[in-house]
Amino acid sequence: MTQDEDRIAQLQAAWRRERPDLDVSPQGVIGRLHRVALELTSRLTDVYAAHGLSEGDFDVLATLRRAGEPYERLAGELADHTLVTTGGLTKRVDRLIARGLVERRAEASDARRRLVRLTPAGKTLIDTAFTAHIANEHRLLDSLGPDDVAALEPILTRWLAILDERPPAR
Repeated sequence: MTQDEDRIAQLQAAWRRERPDLDVSPQGVIGRLHRVALELTSRLTDVYAAHGLSEGDFDVLATLRRAGEPYERLAGELADHTLVTTGGLTKRVDRLIARGLVERRAEASDARRRLVRLTPAGKTLIDTAFTAHIANEHRLLDSLGPDDVAALEPILTRWLAILDERPPAR
C-alpha cells in the first residue's frame, strides 16, 4: 500500500484542509495503531472461534491454564487476571461450566470463596487453542520481520507503562 492509498493519510489530509489550525500529526500514529489493533483482534478471535471459543472464553481458560496445576484460581483472582468485573466473569464461567470446560467449587477454608478450575476437557481445549493462537501470532509478526518486531516491542512496552501510570483524560 502506498502513502496515497493509506486511509489514515487521507483522513489527515482532509483534516488539514478543513482545520489547518490543528496539528493532526498524532492521527498518523494513533489512527494506525487503532486500525492495527482492530485488525489484530479480528485475526486473533478468528482462531479462538475455530476452537469454539469467544475472546472472553479464551481469556478465562488461558488464565486458569497459566496458573499451573491444579489449574484453578479464586473467582476474584480470576477477575483480576482477566480484567473483567466479577459479574462479567460469572457469566463467562457459567457458560464454560455448561460446556464442561471448568468447574466451580467452594474453597475448603471459606465456603463463601469460590474456586474455578479447568476440567480435563478444558485443559485439552485451551492447550490446543493456545498452540494455534501462538502460531497465529508468529504468522502475524513474521510479516514485519525480526528487526521491526525487535524495534516495536520496547516502544510499545514503554508507551503502555506511561499510559498505565496516568489516569485517562475526561
